[in-house]
Amino acid sequence: MGKTELIITLILFNIFFVLFVSAVVVYIRKYQQRKKEYLNEIEVKNEIHKRELLATQLEIQQATMQQIGRELHDNIGQKLTLVSLYTQQLLYENRVPEVSERIDQVSQIINQSLQDLRSLSKTLTDDNINQKEIVTLIQEEVDNTNTFKRCQVTFKHNFKQLDLGFVHKNVLLRITQEFIQNSIKHANCKNIFINLSTSEDILWELNLKDDGTGFDSSKIQSNGIGLTNMKNRAAIIGADFSFESHEDTGTELNIILKKQP
Repeated sequence: MGKTELIITLILFNIFFVLFVSAVVVYIRKYQQRKKEYLNEIEVKNEIHKRELLATQLEIQQATMQQIGRELHDNIGQKLTLVSLYTQQLLYENRVPEVSERIDQVSQIINQSLQDLRSLSKTLTDDNINQKEIVTLIQEEVDNTNTFKRCQVTFKHNFKQLDLGFVHKNVLLRITQEFIQNSIKHANCKNIFINLSTSEDILWELNLKDDGTGFDSSKIQSNGIGLTNMKNRAAIIGADFSFESHEDTGTELNIILKKQP
């Protein structure tokens, strides 16, 4: 083999080697890209599955609560109504003042229990959520909390009416209730601030803040029931969830649901 042929052979070998290496690099990159796309697809499917599972759990919970509410109303409620009628009849027929006073006391207790049962039944069957606007629901929760005078709750919003379905209203209300209860129970706060707003790009944004003791959020247990419940409810409807707390400065929770493009 002559010198020229040797040089040509070396050049061809180098060309084939470079092409081979390039092909391997391209294959590896495509493989990594396909793997990344596959993992992303799996992650999306898992997220969808998780959201569907959470939605199913919520539906089961709601169905169970509604069944309990109907049973309370139709069964125990009817029996209490019957007992109330009997006591009224005894009160009418009795002629002994001392006994009449006792019967009247029993009647009042039964009637109060019946009112409480009807209120509980209405709450469990979610009629309250279905029939009222979200602003009304949150304001009622605020008013009830302020009645106890343990903490001053302030509620603001930037709209007159927000057309929301049951699931969204339920999520907003339950998260608000959970935050208020946790702030009063654990944060020893004096004020709680609630702001519900909407804008051109955001369907709604719920901001909850207290001026309590706060804590180091980096040390929080991620499996805490209260925080987990709020996260899960936000995840059901695909809302962005952020939580922040600092010692001696309070706790803040922000949930945003963006409008679909």
